Amino acid sequence: MRVLLVGAGGVGTAITRIAARRPFFEHMTVADYDLGRAESAVAALGERGDRFSAVRLDASDRAAVLETLGRHRCDVLLNATDPRFVLPLFESALAHGAHYLDMAMSLSRPHPSRPYEECGVKLGDAQFEQAADWEAAGRLALVGMGVEPGLSDVFARYASDELFDEIEEIGIRDGANLTVDGYDFAPSFSIWTTIEECLNPPVVYEQERGWYTTAPFSEPEVFDFPDGIGPVECVNVEHEEVLLVPRWLKARKVTFKYGLGDEFIGVLRTLHLLGLDRTEPVSVRSDLGQAAVSPRDVVAACLPDPAGLGERMHGKTCAGTWVKGVKDGRPREVYLYHVVDNQWSMREYGSQAVVWQTAINPVAALELLAGGVWGGSGVLGPEALPPRPFLDLLTEYGSPWGMREQ
Repeated sequence: MRVLLVGAGGVGTAITRIAARRPFFEHMTVADYDLGRAESAVAALGERGDRFSAVRLDASDRAAVLETLGRHRCDVLLNATDPRFVLPLFESALAHGAHYLDMAMSLSRPHPSRPYEECGVKLGDAQFEQAADWEAAGRLALVGMGVEPGLSDVFARYASDELFDEIEEIGIRDGANLTVDGYDFAPSFSIWTTIEECLNPPVVYEQERGWYTTAPFSEPEVFDFPDGIGPVECVNVEHEEVLLVPRWLKARKVTFKYGLGDEFIGVLRTLHLLGLDRTEPVSVRSDLGQAAVSPRDVVAACLPDPAGLGERMHGKTCAGTWVKGVKDGRPREVYLYHVVDNQWSMREYGSQAVVWQTAINPVAALELLAGGVWGGSGVLGPEALPPRPFLDLLTEYGSPWGMREQ
């Protein structure tokens, strides 16, 4: 297997550090708009970097992506960029005849008149519209293969296959007790993506109603997270699992709730109030002249790079899937989860917990694809594939998952 990894930020760099310890691939080309960042990711591997190379690549330039795939003889494109670049990379992979993986799907667009009641363009719609083309080409696009979405979807499939006869609700619940020394506000993941998913109308699925939307940060609930994290208030957030799970699994309801905290929600509301969450460029005058800049890009530039916060970060992050239903005629509730301690991930890999937890999942998926354990064609989510091999491999990687009866 020869892989083109596009994006050498926090998650992309963590992918290289995890993959370097596994023998399943022949070569990985690490591409980034900033060549120095790609080169640094490869150089940091030391002796383990002999199967890696670095190149400069603009992810929005389809011709350049095609040329890079061809020049490096890549048969898989792994997308570790933000969702803005999903479609050019997804479509370039198909044009080249490569398989494709991402961790976030094509962007949504709210309903023009009823954004908090009805769906407009949903996450991933633009990718699923091209599923027949991928099937005809005999190529696989495995979408949403990070931790959330990704591992959370694998948990949902495992629960459906082995733990329940009927499922009332599948609810993704994400929480952490992470703190960052020296910063009053320092997101542990891409603020660009965080703004996108947290300020868009959240989507909920109900079997009798289908997909519908609600207001951001709606329906707060306190969820008790394992391994010492404890109770965290979680709210509705737009996320891919709600759009993926019902395509393959039967459940009366599917939700996603994220433990953001009052302070984080307050900052996001303020950014929205001031228009600083906008992606459309605005004209800005300065002593150097006039330029068009995206307010959201300015916010991202003003905040610390999440990938560089690991040394200042303390605590744990938990991703998991809560499932409620019936087994053998009796009610049952379980929480399937994966916890990463930042001190452990920094000591073992030099990557902070949130980006490392995201990165391990596409690497494991690539290994299953390389070995023929996973496969298929078309546009598939993680829940379309057998879960047990993935969960066993996660444990083999030294990062086991857990299950708690509720």
